[in-house]
Amino acid sequence: MKPMALCARNRLAIALMVGTALSGCSKLGVSSSVGPSARDIVQAPVKSAMAGINVVELNEGVVQRMRSGPRQASFADMIGDALPVGTIVRPGDVLEVSIWEAPPATLFGTTVTDARSLSAPQTSRASTLPELLVGLSGRVFIPFAGTVPVSGRSVQAIEADITKRLSGKAHLPQVIVRIARNMTSTVTIVGEVANSTRMPLTPKGERLLDALAQAGGVRQPVGKMTVQVTRGDSVSQMPLSAVIAEPRQNIILANGDVVTALFQPYSFTVLGAAGRNEEVNFEATGLTLAQALGRIGGLQEQRANPKGVFIFRWEAPGKAAEGGQAVGTADRDGRVPTIYRVDMKNPGTYFIAQQFDIRNRDVVYISNSPVADFERFVTIIAQTVLPVIAIENSLNN
Repeated sequence: MKPMALCARNRLAIALMVGTALSGCSKLGVSSSVGPSARDIVQAPVKSAMAGINVVELNEGVVQRMRSGPRQASFADMIGDALPVGTIVRPGDVLEVSIWEAPPATLFGTTVTDARSLSAPQTSRASTLPELLVGLSGRVFIPFAGTVPVSGRSVQAIEADITKRLSGKAHLPQVIVRIARNMTSTVTIVGEVANSTRMPLTPKGERLLDALAQAGGVRQPVGKMTVQVTRGDSVSQMPLSAVIAEPRQNIILANGDVVTALFQPYSFTVLGAAGRNEEVNFEATGLTLAQALGRIGGLQEQRANPKGVFIFRWEAPGKAAEGGQAVGTADRDGRVPTIYRVDMKNPGTYFIAQQFDIRNRDVVYISNSPVADFERFVTIIAQTVLPVIAIENSLNN
């Protein structure tokens, strides 16, 4: 074969190999990072498949607006103190009723029949009725007073009612009613406690920390514990350390409350050019962006785009509107997809990052720098094209 024909055939084969290599590069996506670039994220409101994404530049104004908003709901605000169990009577409770009469007693006390006793000092005696079980009707029977409604009433109201009914029949009657046995009012304590238990409530008015103490305390460090209180259809959570630090959050518990001790229910996910990609748990007391970046090992020096740090979050509509974008897609709770963009090249950002709170289920994404994408492209070209050139030189020789 002639040298010129061989050379042409070699060049054709090499061209095909180079074309295949470049096509492979394109399929591998070497011109971009594995995740979206900073430019892709900024253009998400108009180019994303999900409508209504808001992109917000994280600055001092945004942080101040977020901190000036309503405080996180607390036990004192959402649930509040319940009435101590001993003050309200319910079906299933057992009552003890004591009645005093001024001498000479006739209804419940001893009647004076001896004339010689009239000259002796007379003292009143209490007559305690047999224990009265409050049935489903919510009423109890008191001699000479009739059937008295008691369910849902305070012991003071019941005392006044019985006294009024006995007036004119007994001599200056005085009545004391107390709940002898609380058979129905309890609180359930479960979760990360030493012993899950049901705690009976008393007239003392047991509080939230009393319930945790009754269960033997929590099994994990206090700073990493969250307490959840379920009352009816209302469910609220607070860090245990906040309940201890603020006495008003140590609420009086009600019958049927469920107290759940949770260990580290909060986490965020980090992806992209970070020190590591994983789900990171954090304490119930909260975590700032600065602390979060420290926990993930910061940004990868050779890969990360310091102007391309993003926090993905489902945000309340009022907060999302600050980004200036229309609200489209929303989740079942009415929250909208929001992306906060962080410029770590700006020195002031490091102060802002100390005030911006990471929330549960946030996604922190760090995009690749354009230089890193270019270097990756060059590396793959070097691994594919240079061997082809070496083959050409060998064939020519």
